[in-house]
Amino acid sequence: MKYVCTVCNWVYDEEEEGIKFSEQPEDYVCPLCGAGKEKFEQVI
Repeated sequence: MKYVCTVCNWVYDEEEEGIKFSEQPEDYVCPLCGAGKEKFEQVI
């Protein structure tokens, strides 16, 4: 599954990262722009 940062459009790919996005801590931030986890949306 993939999630996209709605601020900078960076894509979190669970397969590449090796951990489900839901398992990331609540204080996870986008590595590109620093946006919080709540700014990510699931890509369909």
